[in-house]
Amino acid sequence: MGDQQLTEQELENLTWLMRATAENPWNGLWAFLAIVALGIIVFNLGFARELPILKKVVIYIMLVIGCFVLWILEFAFGAPIIVVLIISALFLGAYRFRLHLHRKQNGQA
Repeated sequence: MGDQQLTEQELENLTWLMRATAENPWNGLWAFLAIVALGIIVFNLGFARELPILKKVVIYIMLVIGCFVLWILEFAFGAPIIVVLIISALFLGAYRFRLHLHRKQNGQA
């Protein structure tokens, strides 16, 4: 199982994450961890409620499984999952900030 080199033609047909993983196998893991981290941020900004600890554990396990599916979409098909999660986090963060300001203003008035 030696070091196999891909030709330029074969590299052109790969997605960006496949090329990055071919150069350094750790890049695939880092992309998965980025998707999990961004998924947790988006979940907490948009959908999280205060739950008992066991329900939280189940939710986060399911979130990691779902993020694996998203990673496969990014890896195999080149879907821009990481970019979409970043944009979602920015929009939800801005929404939560404005909601905080609105609630603060209504509380003082």
